[in-house]
Amino acid sequence: MTRRVVLIDDNDNDLLFTRLMLQRAGVADDIRCHERAHDALDALARGPDHGVSLILLDINMPLMDGFGFLDAVGQLPPAHVEGLAVVMLSSSADPADRARAATYPAVRGYLTKPIDRATATSLGAWIAER
Repeated sequence: MTRRVVLIDDNDNDLLFTRLMLQRAGVADDIRCHERAHDALDALARGPDHGVSLILLDINMPLMDGFGFLDAVGQLPPAHVEGLAVVMLSSSADPADRARAATYPAVRGYLTKPIDRATATSLGAWIAER
């Protein structure tokens, strides 16, 4: 099975850096980046065969923020989101954001940017266990 990770962040530099960390750690076979949450949502909505193992999701983005994305994912058919795991990857260390993220069933963790190689490696181990 392909280990596909989706990065959703409106910052090109954050996408590049996170992608490099994940690649160096050998986390995924396929890493897809989206600057707009709507684009990632459209990919999930196409069908349950999207192959996504993990989504790393920024909170503060224009048009649709991370919480709006999570709300929209909750409206997709259950088959489209079965087993989907989301880790919030944000520059916000605000406890209110952490607490809010924890209320979503798909959210499995909360990390503060930037991630280091050890964190990327632990994400890879977590994906492999699933």
